[in-house]
Amino acid sequence: MITEHALLPVRPGQEAAFEAAFREASAIISAMPGFGGLSLSRCMEQGSKYLLLVEWDRLEDHTEGFRGSSEYQQWKKLLHHFYEPFPVVEHYSQVFIAT
Repeated sequence: MITEHALLPVRPGQEAAFEAAFREASAIISAMPGFGGLSLSRCMEQGSKYLLLVEWDRLEDHTEGFRGSSEYQQWKKLLHHFYEPFPVVEHYSQVFIAT
């Protein structure tokens, strides 16, 4: 399992529209092979910044499967115009957890 991490800088004033579009776009990504779940959180100090965490079975499920799919084109159409600047996306593998 890997975690995709993206800080999403949404254009100020577009937060409500972004959140509505994201709810629609979540149906796209959640149907992709290898998808394991996601969370979207809004920054409390900077209200136009969001943290997206997506769980994937394998790195390739995201980088090749999702990004190489026709469904990704719809995802881009729904969401990418909200970002300024475009987010950096990184992938992490878990090394430690405490409960």
